[in-house]
Amino acid sequence: QVQLVESGGGSVQVGGSLKLSCAASGDTTIRYCLGWFRQTPGKEREGVAGIDRDGSKTYADSVKGRFTISKDNAKNALYLQMNNLKPDDTAMYYCAARPGYCSNDPKRYNDWGHGTQVTVSS
Repeated sequence: QVQLVESGGGSVQVGGSLKLSCAASGDTTIRYCLGWFRQTPGKEREGVAGIDRDGSKTYADSVKGRFTISKDNAKNALYLQMNNLKPDDTAMYYCAARPGYCSNDPKRYNDWGHGTQVTVSS
């Protein structure tokens, strides 16, 4: 089990950038999939990006080319660099972890942070 704490959210104008961080504690996440999800009130939580235990990365089509997921095993940390932000990116962003390989189904993740809000305005 890991405990996850997100940070780095905030308000930004269209076209701006933010970098989200997720600090993990407890178990090492080296052999975990680490993922970012986002959710808007009234909508289902959706997968944004994931990085699995061998470093393979996946992205939702809506963010491909704009967002970059990375991790630092030594720091037990996960990051999401978000560039060219759009109003549709406005959401609460969560990091999550599960043993093994990644999935875009949030039900397959064991551990979650409490979220960090990203608001993109025009």
